[in-house]
Amino acid sequence: MNGVLVVDKAPGWTSHDVVNKIRRIAGTKKVGHLGTLDPSATGVLPVLLNRATRLAQFFSANEKEYVGVIRFGWATTTYDSGGEMLGERVEVELDSGGVERALAGFRGTFMQTPPPVSAKKVEGRPAYVLARKNLPVELKPVEVTVHELEILELWRDAVRIRVRTSAGTYLRSIAHDAGRRLGCGAHLAELRRTRSGPFEIGQARTLDELAALAASGGLKQALIPAAELLPEFPVEIVDQVTEAQIRNGRDFRVSPFRVRGEAKYVKAVNGAGELVALGEPVLPNVYHPVLVL
Repeated sequence: MNGVLVVDKAPGWTSHDVVNKIRRIAGTKKVGHLGTLDPSATGVLPVLLNRATRLAQFFSANEKEYVGVIRFGWATTTYDSGGEMLGERVEVELDSGGVERALAGFRGTFMQTPPPVSAKKVEGRPAYVLARKNLPVELKPVEVTVHELEILELWRDAVRIRVRTSAGTYLRSIAHDAGRRLGCGAHLAELRRTRSGPFEIGQARTLDELAALAASGGLKQALIPAAELLPEFPVEIVDQVTEAQIRNGRDFRVSPFRVRGEAKYVKAVNGAGELVALGEPVLPNVYHPVLVL
């Protein structure tokens, strides 16, 4: 059970709640998620199991894709529907041109200030901890990239959008800032993550579905094995002797007849189809294990 379970997170659950539930379902303490989802958000939350947790660093820069609803007329303290209303509610009548102008500046690369209620660290403490204690939260803007921002539906006071973005981008901040641009306030009313790196909503299962599979002994049906992760790295099959050498930190030779292109690493996989290590080249056809599972 070394690999990834793609969870379809339900609203009301924190990402940490999901990790704890998966620990009980899979019967292991070694569980970690790839990319926090807000409690109110739903959708793709990839969860690494057992030795595959060591691969988390290779997914930190993954792109994300979301479908969300921005509601105009009032802002909130959390920039989403879970916060308290800021100021008075304003009646709005949106038009496509105005919404497009408000959202146009959020395409491409720009500086974004994270929401005060977020997991961003302030002197080592999550910002949401300070915000909930009514302590001042000063977060520095960070560079983010929105590759695509598409308007899917437009209503009188809300808009549904699809966004493909770099890691670390907050759609809550986009909603809040769009409301400021229109002068009426706005917040993120709904958010569903449909993709996180290579993991898509079609692969995702609810916690209830995963619990049912585990109860019937079929949890492996939902597991993406570690050897199938990071497909951009070519596979090198290693025998038992070479596997033992790799686990002792020794360099290993690979076939000189395979084309590996510009890949930075190779995946050493044993005869049972299990990922043993990632190796980087040190000499022609000789690799050093940089991460051993």
